[in-house]
Amino acid sequence: MDVKPLRYFLEVARQSSFTRAAEMLGVAQPAVSMSIRKLEQDLGITLFQRADRKVALTDEGLRLYEHAEKIVRAVDDAELEMRELKGLSKGEVRVGIPSMLGSYYFPPILMAFRYRHPTLNLEVIEGGTWQLQQMLEQGLLDLGVIVAEDVPELLEARPLIREEMLVTVDESHPFALLDKVTPEAFFAEELVMFKEGYFHRKVVDRLAKTTGFTPNIGFETNLIPLIKSIIKQGFGISTLLAMVVAEDRDLVTRSFDPPIWLDLNIAWRKDGYLSKANRAFLDFLLSNTEKLS
Repeated sequence: MDVKPLRYFLEVARQSSFTRAAEMLGVAQPAVSMSIRKLEQDLGITLFQRADRKVALTDEGLRLYEHAEKIVRAVDDAELEMRELKGLSKGEVRVGIPSMLGSYYFPPILMAFRYRHPTLNLEVIEGGTWQLQQMLEQGLLDLGVIVAEDVPELLEARPLIREEMLVTVDESHPFALLDKVTPEAFFAEELVMFKEGYFHRKVVDRLAKTTGFTPNIGFETNLIPLIKSIIKQGFGISTLLAMVVAEDRDLVTRSFDPPIWLDLNIAWRKDGYLSKANRAFLDFLLSNTEKLS
């Protein structure tokens, strides 16, 4: 089944640009434009509003987008399953991991899995948990780590890790003398935060909303080494998982009062075909998580 026009249509809609869509697809821009025009002619409708180099879906285009996503996912799943039945697929795992876990929790698991299954390809995509959840829903990922609360209906999920979010300060900071840190005291300090969409930031934003305090964010960065460096130099404080600061003697962690726990799941689409490679990785991940807990 040739679903190429629908693939082109979906990418143009996602990128809001024929040029960027062509770059993402690895084809010439005229080929994308011709394919969309042919699709519009065949359907007898206009799919995109084109004005000043900006592209936006029409109402008809929005309706088609929902169907096109399902059709392309179904075709991809069917082709993958047929290849596996024929024994033609070496296997590929596409897993989305938040940067904090990608740097400190997953490396030994990924290396151990690769050692056990050397013929399988591992593609690791880093992103915020909200971004990874959206990519799962769109079929752009096979597996992804998401926040356990409010798992959408179309995703299947299993508990992965439960960690405490800890106030992290320089060893000379006054908080180092405390046993626990209240939200009021925490939000009175200048903060170093991940950007929106990451669980690290979501925890702080949710705490601010429930306690009525306004975060004083001085720095925003997703680079963990930079966050640590800023804290060590006394230009701000943050909240990190214990695993992130376990080997940093210059950093001190304290629990919030009351403590804040983070629950993360490994998730995949309920209606998607989970390949043998992805099923092997999922089983391996969950079995190793049980050993670590």
